[in-house]
Amino acid sequence: MERINSQINIQSMLQTIRAYQATASQGMGDMGASLDGQVQSTNSFSDAIKSSLKSVNELQNKSAQTINAYERGEGVPLTDVVLNMQKSSIAFEATLQVRNKVLKAYEDILNMPV
Repeated sequence: MERINSQINIQSMLQTIRAYQATASQGMGDMGASLDGQVQSTNSFSDAIKSSLKSVNELQNKSAQTINAYERGEGVPLTDVVLNMQKSSIAFEATLQVRNKVLKAYEDILNMPV
């Protein structure tokens, strides 16, 4: 009887894992990951980095445009200015932290004994 219960539990867990995997793969968009976890494209990491940097750049440009519009007196609310500044600041800080982690990992790999 325990085998039947454990088989049912295993099957249930496998279905749950597959559902999460499918959801995660759909959420990644065009990052090149398939349902079985294999990478389809060799440039997926570099493409992800480029798109992330592009979105951070767009946030910073939008923030600068909002600040300039506010300074010119174009009727932009101060709350929008502050919100856009905070968004660009957080995005930049997150990008900086990712860069630091990647550099640390690279240094760790370089210092590994062969």
